[in-house]
Amino acid sequence: MFQRFALAAVLAATLPLSAAHAQRPAPPQGPMTDGYLCCNMRSYGKQISDINYDEQGTSILAAGTRARITGYDFRWVDLDVGGRPQRLKNDYSRDLPSIPFGQRYVVAEDPKVKLAGYPEKTRAAIAAMKVVPGMTREQVLMALGYPISSENPKLDAPVWRYWLDTWAEYQVVFGTTGVVDKVVADPAVLTRVSLP
Repeated sequence: MFQRFALAAVLAATLPLSAAHAQRPAPPQGPMTDGYLCCNMRSYGKQISDINYDEQGTSILAAGTRARITGYDFRWVDLDVGGRPQRLKNDYSRDLPSIPFGQRYVVAEDPKVKLAGYPEKTRAAIAAMKVVPGMTREQVLMALGYPISSENPKLDAPVWRYWLDTWAEYQVVFGTTGVVDKVVADPAVLTRVSLP
């Protein structure tokens, strides 16, 4: 009996790596979309997360930056953003398949065209990754990125939940006309996410 287990262990150890990984499914393949970044995103250098935390060491990749999807790898979408490689990780929107998830962030139309026609205060809020009352859902998306779908399955919901970091939640509340009515957060968080 022991000899049988020992033989099985030896055989498993001598299998080539390709055989050991044979059961891993191939990453999804999809269109290598060429366009623009939909919204402001924070980068950790070469990595972006869908939750878009405002953490020390991150830099802002502005809405409308030239962007291209270069590959898909399970929970990752490989991008070229402004000539720099970035990996977009699907941390909290895993109900979305990789291809539609990636296509949320790289869009065909340049957001800067619409941005140029917005009121000055709205443009300032978007540039600062903040929200002001009166902004539309499209403008909030441009400013903050998509709210994670695990907590916001429907984008027509009256409240979008966002996180500044692991502990700091804030909520963007839309009125009956579909524009921002208010932002709900602790006072310290509110000053970081909303313009007066």
